[in-house]
Amino acid sequence: MKRNPTATRWNPAQRIRWMMAIAFLAIPGGAWAKTIETRYYIDATAGNDTNDGRSPETAWKSLSKVNATTFQPGDEILFKAGCAWDGQFWAKGSGAPGRPIRIGKYGSGAKPLIQGKGLVEDAVLLKNQQYWELEDLEVTNSGATNALRRGVHLALDNFGEAHHFVVRRITVHDVNGNNDAKNNGAIIYTTDGAQKPSRFVDLLIEDNEIYHADRNGISGWSDRWQRSKWYPSLNVIVRANKLKDIGGDGIMIVATDGAIIEKNVVGNANQRSDGYNIAIWSWSADNTLIQFNEAYGTKGQRDGEGFDSDWNSLNTVIQYNYSHDNEGGFLLICDDGGQRHEDSAGNLGTIVRYNISQNDHNRGIALSGPVKNTQIYNNTMYVADAQPTDLVLFTDWSGWPENTSFVNNIFSAKGEARIGHAISRANNGHHVSAPGFGESRKNVFDSNVYVGPITHVDDAHALTADPLFVAEGTGALGRESLAGYALRDDSSARKSGKLLDENGGKDFWGHNIVACTAIDRGAVQTTPCNAP
Repeated sequence: MKRNPTATRWNPAQRIRWMMAIAFLAIPGGAWAKTIETRYYIDATAGNDTNDGRSPETAWKSLSKVNATTFQPGDEILFKAGCAWDGQFWAKGSGAPGRPIRIGKYGSGAKPLIQGKGLVEDAVLLKNQQYWELEDLEVTNSGATNALRRGVHLALDNFGEAHHFVVRRITVHDVNGNNDAKNNGAIIYTTDGAQKPSRFVDLLIEDNEIYHADRNGISGWSDRWQRSKWYPSLNVIVRANKLKDIGGDGIMIVATDGAIIEKNVVGNANQRSDGYNIAIWSWSADNTLIQFNEAYGTKGQRDGEGFDSDWNSLNTVIQYNYSHDNEGGFLLICDDGGQRHEDSAGNLGTIVRYNISQNDHNRGIALSGPVKNTQIYNNTMYVADAQPTDLVLFTDWSGWPENTSFVNNIFSAKGEARIGHAISRANNGHHVSAPGFGESRKNVFDSNVYVGPITHVDDAHALTADPLFVAEGTGALGRESLAGYALRDDSSARKSGKLLDENGGKDFWGHNIVACTAIDRGAVQTTPCNAP
């Protein structure tokens, strides 16, 4: 497979340290001091567009007044709490380094409401602008029927590099977009650059609440995703957002390098789309870090997983996540082997570690297509019901997975379970499977735990005894509910794992395991590091 010739070849530990540093620098206010120039106030009840807008007593009234104004670096635009405006909000102008233009609220009460009412494609739009911070609004955009619609849209059209965007504490709901198009929904960023390659540099989407939105919750799109046109957005962070009842994908990152998706909760994705949708995933994205998230209740088996490392992606790390009750399973790692080398670099170097999957259905981990060099270690997967489950499933997508390692994982199932390969797939996405790896090659299973009627695999250091969790199956909503997946004192899974040269440094709970000489199997290092 052709790799990006400009990609830096770091080891996993270096990649994590680099991404953590970028996350710190992206915190607005931490990396620079902001200068406020002029505050403008908008009051839908008592305002008047003939006012100067520079005090609550002389506030403007309408969106049209705001939209007709070109704002300057450092300006603030403040909407009065408890007020509502119909139509589209699209203020003009750009900020500057250290002097972004900020949207916010003033007064007490409910967030200011911008309601598109389905009359506009984008209820809140910023197009070919930069250095903006949007905070503390409520946004809706629902019409009589589904159509291409968005709540908040950050758009670049042959603009070049656009710097510093923050979308924070926005509530977006009731957006009935087109469930056949991934580039619409609640909070969407898009880049088009046929004449001038365009991308975002420093985009932070955090602490937003999204519910009842179609098709996607938080989503990106770019016409520069192909390797021959590769121009990825940089320093994209999606953090601590809460999403529920999403028509298609919950969070989807596209055409990025070094993106971080962390501390988000996505519940009940893929509720109304007939396409292939996942709660949290990245596509055409290098060096992506997906961590500390929770995904549950994703509907369907096309795809229907909680998480995904998709094709045209290098060096994805998926760690410390909680997946439960997803119909399509915990995780998909895939590569469309039919893509041209000029378009896709394949799927290389995915690392999956210290995740907990509870009662995900039909599939656990699915590897589809010619994905290569995948490491899956120290994860815990538990299935309580009697429904047949493919805990690991290899499938053909114009090629088969190659060189995949499974080390120190716990696979525990109460019903029929299999580590096998797909022999057919129904239109609804359900696989018929058989034991073995199919045509997949160079797979290594070492020091895993297999509990229940799981089809045998060749694992020289396998354990088949109950790992003796403190209280398996007791996970509820929230990562903090998973204390039951610690191991009891008499568990044979304790201190019996394989030592790895690179183990990620921390377990699911953040225990430091860099210098451990006795590793537990599964996502939780219950044994104190270096204990006898």
